[in-house]
Amino acid sequence: MMKTLQIPVSEVMTRDLHIVRPKDSLERIHEIFSANAIHHIPVITEDGVLKGIVSLTDFKRVNHMLSLFNKDKYESLNYKLYRSMTAQEIMTKELATLNSNDKLQTAADIFRENIFHALPVCDEGILVGMVTTHDVLTYCCSEQAYLE
Repeated sequence: MMKTLQIPVSEVMTRDLHIVRPKDSLERIHEIFSANAIHHIPVITEDGVLKGIVSLTDFKRVNHMLSLFNKDKYESLNYKLYRSMTAQEIMTKELATLNSNDKLQTAADIFRENIFHALPVCDEGILVGMVTTHDVLTYCCSEQAYLE
């Protein structure tokens, strides 16, 4: 199965990503997380340059802080904060990234040594996909991986 980990990450990465722009609101982020079974949303510029990632954990942390206020008394204020806070304010900015030609082994090594579970894949600074621990496990446990 070691040969399996020598394929490029482009073979297993997710290409059809839900993304946000740096100025998108928490309300927009909430809509994406609520409608999709995902845990990471890349934050990119109009021309596809990766600026950060909003994880579900990042979002829940901020959402929890906003809910600490008395709901009835501060509901209007909470709603305004929710609509005015942006992706760039809560995103993780310092990211490890991969190139689409990097080996799956590299992704697995990074996942084992760190506490995050998704790696953006960028070619020449432009986001082209994302590989997650789920992608790696799914591929390594697939019938195709055992046939190689």
